[in-house]
Amino acid sequence: MTAPEQDAPPLTDVEIWPLLGVRVRSGDLELRAPDDRTLLDLARLAARGVHPPDYMPFLVPWTRGTPVQVARSVMTYQWGLRQRTTPADWAIELAVLHDGVPVGTQGMYAKDFAVTRSAETGSWLGLEHHHKGIGTRMRLLILHLLFEGLGAEHATTSAFVDNPGSSGVTRKIGYRPNGVLHQAREGGAVESRLYVLDRADWDARRDDLRLDVEMEGVEALRDQLGLSAAS
Repeated sequence: MTAPEQDAPPLTDVEIWPLLGVRVRSGDLELRAPDDRTLLDLARLAARGVHPPDYMPFLVPWTRGTPVQVARSVMTYQWGLRQRTTPADWAIELAVLHDGVPVGTQGMYAKDFAVTRSAETGSWLGLEHHHKGIGTRMRLLILHLLFEGLGAEHATTSAFVDNPGSSGVTRKIGYRPNGVLHQAREGGAVESRLYVLDRADWDARRDDLRLDVEMEGVEALRDQLGLSAAS
């Protein structure tokens, strides 16, 4: 080891893993990468319920089981996502904090984003935080990160036909229908409605949906995801 290397300060957490420094804020709502303490809080939240027991909004029924099983599903899934933060394939789920309290997650997922400039979004919100307007705002925050921070040209999402709440948020923001997909959910057939929001749609969104957004750590994240400063 050379002398300069010996004298160099230790690497910071964010230098090692830039995603940890990302913050997307608007008023009392914030998106940020969850550390293990936040993951434990999210696991406890999910264990208390994410949706009514007679409905399943997810293709993989991770919310079924005892509270302990659901909580552990959150932890193992989130730990597994950490290996999918590469330029070729990323699955990033940010914790949603309302007044500093974790209330759910908001994710963005893409393959070969530098080429396609397209990413999918998905989310969940603790049942006790439904119907408070948080779902729309957290979607707008992740879209702001995608379009304004990472240079996306397209954002896609989907919702089961029997999930009008999710589709309502999607249509309100300005997505356009983008087809249907027939899938199997808990042993039965279900139709999933697909939506797309192009950059032009985002730029033309109604003024009443605009948020005063602050972002931190985006340039370092762009580097982690293989996006050049000019791209």
